[in-house]
Amino acid sequence: MKEKVTKVIHIGNQVIGGDHPVLIQSMCNTKTEDVEATVNQILKLEAAGCEIIRVAVPTMEAAKALSQIKEKIHIPLVADIHFDYRLAIASIENGADKIRINPGNIGSADRVKAVVDKAKEKNIPIRVGVNSGSLEKELLEKYGGVTAEGLVESALDKVKMIEQMGYDNLVISIKSSDVMMCVKAHELISAQTDYPLHVGITESGTVASGNIKSAVGLGIILNQGIGDTIRVSLTGDPVEEIKSAKLILKTLGLRKGGIEVVSCPTCGRTRIDLINLANQVETMTSQFDSLNIKVAVMGCVVNGPGEAREADIGIAGGIGEGLLIKKGQVVRKVPEDQLLETLRRELEEMALQADR
Repeated sequence: MKEKVTKVIHIGNQVIGGDHPVLIQSMCNTKTEDVEATVNQILKLEAAGCEIIRVAVPTMEAAKALSQIKEKIHIPLVADIHFDYRLAIASIENGADKIRINPGNIGSADRVKAVVDKAKEKNIPIRVGVNSGSLEKELLEKYGGVTAEGLVESALDKVKMIEQMGYDNLVISIKSSDVMMCVKAHELISAQTDYPLHVGITESGTVASGNIKSAVGLGIILNQGIGDTIRVSLTGDPVEEIKSAKLILKTLGLRKGGIEVVSCPTCGRTRIDLINLANQVETMTSQFDSLNIKVAVMGCVVNGPGEAREADIGIAGGIGEGLLIKKGQVVRKVPEDQLLETLRRELEEMALQADR
């Protein structure tokens, strides 16, 4: 349960804020104009557990494609807008469930108001986004560079501008690639506003380095009860963002359900391709959201049963064969090339029993 109670905001068929759970977002890396490719990617992200999806809208063609995309997906669609206020208006007209803008690069107050008026007409939220690369010159001079205080002031100034235009259906995001600066900024802004916060470490890097930075930053922020929706920004397949976000939330106790995979680090006793097997198990088990269990993947039959004792079910490898283990007890031997499929069938049976 989140500690910070924020304003409730409806985004399509989802809700954030209040005591609602922290929702997981991602962003497509397809060309939004390519409706088929974008829809296919969104459907894969949905299957992985994505709950809100954002797409880039750099052209009018992209804005017009939103209506076709929205017809074929099942989660809220967010339009990411920079510079051209007309793209924001067109995105709203074509069914965007939320728009993301930085009022600082949209242009004059009149242009921002035109966007706000259209959002108000459709009653869709605006995500006010500020990051360390977009701070105004005067704030850079005031604070001597990019700082957490500057990020917060910039965001709240923009929120105030929109409030003065008569609209408060807002979500705030303040992001930095500097993990501890991002943490401090969220601590500061959480104390000053009740708007829901979209949390993430921007430009965090590759799947390897980005996961570490995101886990540290998001872990600290979320553990303080701050944050209503998150994105793990990774340079890679967006599906990896969903896997990471789910694991971060589960580790913090903010998300239940789904399978937790534990695996040994390998050693000289390992006689199977454990690394590949563990990765396959992790991918395969992601579809079993109805099961709240622990699955162990162990590299040898010597210590495997004992190490897997706390797991509900597991497999341990040997030379050309492996063991199927339940609650630390060996159930049967299985040929090595059948370990993954055997585990899948066992999980499917467990899922069926859980649904009865």
